[in-house]
Amino acid sequence: MALTRQEVEHLADLVKLDLTEEEKDRFRRQLSEVLEYAARLGELDIHSPPAADLPPHNLLRVDEPRPSSLREHIFANAPSIEDSCFRVRPVFGADLEGEARS
Repeated sequence: MALTRQEVEHLADLVKLDLTEEEKDRFRRQLSEVLEYAARLGELDIHSPPAADLPPHNLLRVDEPRPSSLREHIFANAPSIEDSCFRVRPVFGADLEGEARS
C-alpha cells in the first residue's frame, strides 16, 4: 500500500510534525514499505500446523538432579575467598583490607 504525499502530510499534521519536502518524500517511501511489509505478514497462514522441518516435541534434556562441580574447582582461580564465598572489592566504602577509601 503506497501512501500519497497528501496522506503523509496529513499524518505529520496529526502528530504535529513540521516536515521538510525532503522528509515528506523520505517518510512516504519508508511508511509505504512498512505498510507493504505488514500486508505481506497479514497474508501468512498462522492457523496451520508448523512447518514439517520443525521437531514435533521438545528436545531439551530431562532436568534431573546431579552433583554440582567441586567447590575446589570453582574456587581454584579466585583471587580471594572468604567463608566459602568469592571476595570482591566493594564498589562503595572500604577496600579489601577494611580501610576506608579516600
